[in-house]
Amino acid sequence: MNSIKELKEQLGYEEIGLDDTFTFHCTQCGKCCIHREDILLSPKDLFNIAKKFEITPKAALTQYCETYIGCNSRFPVVRLKPQGRIKRCPLLKNQKCMVHDVKPAVCAMFPIGRYLALPADGAFPENPEKLSVGYIFNNPECGDGSETHTVREWFHNFDIPVEDEYFFTWTKTQATLCKHLHFLEEHLSEKTMILIWNTILISLYLDYNITEDFQTKFQQNSDEILALIETMMTLNTPVSEKE
Repeated sequence: MNSIKELKEQLGYEEIGLDDTFTFHCTQCGKCCIHREDILLSPKDLFNIAKKFEITPKAALTQYCETYIGCNSRFPVVRLKPQGRIKRCPLLKNQKCMVHDVKPAVCAMFPIGRYLALPADGAFPENPEKLSVGYIFNNPECGDGSETHTVREWFHNFDIPVEDEYFFTWTKTQATLCKHLHFLEEHLSEKTMILIWNTILISLYLDYNITEDFQTKFQQNSDEILALIETMMTLNTPVSEKE
């Protein structure tokens, strides 16, 4: 797997600090919403879309998304389903985003990206606040340069907190489950893995009431699925490895 540094170099991303400036002004041309197959959603993104349309997360998933198991992560991935030959975002209508005020985090941050660098072994430390959050600028090749922003200001405009509790929790949940899923896939049948993947998808993405607080329920769901998978890890670990 490529390091974050190698990946950034390959994609032409520039490292940028919270108070560094970049120039960009969205002209609502819609170019960033076509030819896209990479708009991945977190549980919070799907919840916000469902709440916007006053439907269940399951209905939002069925109508606007598709799922697959990540080739490297072996984790259930949810992405917006590209439409037609130009692979248009399903939430784009008349060149405007139908969920602009609650758009997915990756879209709201655009052209800024955010990452949390984990140790080489993929293990999430007990004190995640000690990990530094990194930011990258991706030349959007659309809009214009008539406005100058700092990353901090840009995030504030879209109500994305710099100290983002959900971002840390979601990253930790993903990192921990990815590591466990690789192990379980080596020890369990494909049929059993499908049940596990579906359970994770339902628990983390779909088990919400849009009239209730998302963060509270997400934390509960995350804790429960981690406990379940860790129990399965214990049951499938040979005695010699436990000692």
